Amino acid sequence: MKSRPQYEINLCGRKVRLGARTILMGVLNITPDSFSDGGLYFDRDLAVRHALEMVCQGADWIDVGGESTRPGAKPVTEEEELRRVLPVIAEIRKRLPELPISIDTTKATVAEQAIRAGANLINDISGLRFDEGIADVARRYRTPLVLMHLRGRPATMQQRPFARLIQRSLTVGLKWSVHRALTLGVRRSQLIIDPGLGFGKTRRQNYEILAHLARLQRFRLPILVGASRKSFVQAIVAGEGLEMTQTAGEKYWKLTAKSHRGLHASYQPRATDRPDGDFPAELQYGDAAAVTAAILGGAHIVRVHDVAAIRPAARIADAILAAALANHLDD
Repeated sequence: MKSRPQYEINLCGRKVRLGARTILMGVLNITPDSFSDGGLYFDRDLAVRHALEMVCQGADWIDVGGESTRPGAKPVTEEEELRRVLPVIAEIRKRLPELPISIDTTKATVAEQAIRAGANLINDISGLRFDEGIADVARRYRTPLVLMHLRGRPATMQQRPFARLIQRSLTVGLKWSVHRALTLGVRRSQLIIDPGLGFGKTRRQNYEILAHLARLQRFRLPILVGASRKSFVQAIVAGEGLEMTQTAGEKYWKLTAKSHRGLHASYQPRATDRPDGDFPAELQYGDAAAVTAAILGGAHIVRVHDVAAIRPAARIADAILAAALANHLDD
């Protein structure tokens, strides 16, 4: 098991060390159509309340997004995205002055306005492929910038031909994003990379990325991983295999539909089907297993919906890494 390297970033006006323990990034989707919680926090007050709840449950950072990036999602206008996220960010900042807030966007104008409203990280799922102006915003405001690997666009990414060699695609794609960011003036110390689980990958490829996550340490950058509530996790929990078929898993969900509060065989349940927004325990266990694998593979930050359920798994994974490091030092 490789040890997890530590890095230092400037955040909220102070130096933050990544790697001593895993950072939990709580997901706050202010959208009507996100794949798991669309519409649940579309109201500003509900969104702010949920952010505060996640912090109380142990979230270190909050990631605010106003545009769904689920497979098949349609883009929203810049004006609509700003209308959704700015009031929420401003109110969270007012309530929690020192909380790191990330803006999940692919638009430079949205990123800049969000930072002015109180955000202090930028999470770009396109890795600068949709709007290079994001790099300029990060440079001028000196905010950390997450560069994610994405093949295609959310509307079509699960329909296009998949990469034959996902590790090569991942390495080439992230190299391009990192190089482009540095060329545009972003400091290396500001960068965080994300392999983009679920974004233009097959089910098997997502698990292959998790299995070999330690390879990303070659970039010498902090790693963020988001597996939370994604279909490739849900399918395995439901009894499917690594290939995308609809056999055992589909039968499982149909047989247990009542106990799972209306989950669909597509393995992409929506919070609007569940008034309380809670995910079944089986799926939380699946998310916890994926998070554990990511941390043991070297992830510094994990992006999660169910903070309270995932926090114990993160603590256990951190303890395993600490024990492995101690044993290495003894040898």
